[in-house]
Amino acid sequence: MTQIYFSEARHADDVMRLALSAAQLPTDDLGGPDQMFFSLSDDEGLIGFIGLEGDRADRLLRSLVVLPTRRGKGYGRLLVERLEGVAGDAVERLHLLTSGSAEFFRRLGYVDADRDQAPAFIAATAQFTSLCGPRASYLVKDLG
Repeated sequence: MTQIYFSEARHADDVMRLALSAAQLPTDDLGGPDQMFFSLSDDEGLIGFIGLEGDRADRLLRSLVVLPTRRGKGYGRLLVERLEGVAGDAVERLHLLTSGSAEFFRRLGYVDADRDQAPAFIAATAQFTSLCGPRASYLVKDLG
C-alpha cells in the first residue's frame, strides 16, 4: 500500500503557485504572515495542496487544489480532513469561499452562511474582500 504524506509547504513554493494558477485559484495574496500551506503526496509524487489562514478560533480554509492527474480518487476529501485535524482544538470554525466547489464542501459538512455575518477577521481577508467575487459561495463548518 502506498504511504500518504501530509506536510507543511512553503507558501512561496513555485509548484504550489503553478498548481493554484492552473486551477484558476488566487495566488496574489500568498505570503501573508498568518498563512500556512500543506502538501499531500505519496510514493508516486505530489497530489495537491491546501491552506489555512488566520490565528484565531475562526480561520479561512483556502487554496485546495488536487493536481489534474490525481483527481477523482478522494484526495480532495483527504486534504480537507487532514487540514481539519491539524486545526485541532485551536480552531472552532473553518470558513471558505468557493466559486465552483460548494457542493463538494457541503458533502464534507460545510454549510452556507451569510457573508454579512462573517467574523471581522474573515471579512477582512483578501480572499473575502477582492479575490473571490461576490458570487462565490461562503461556507462555514463548526469543528466543535
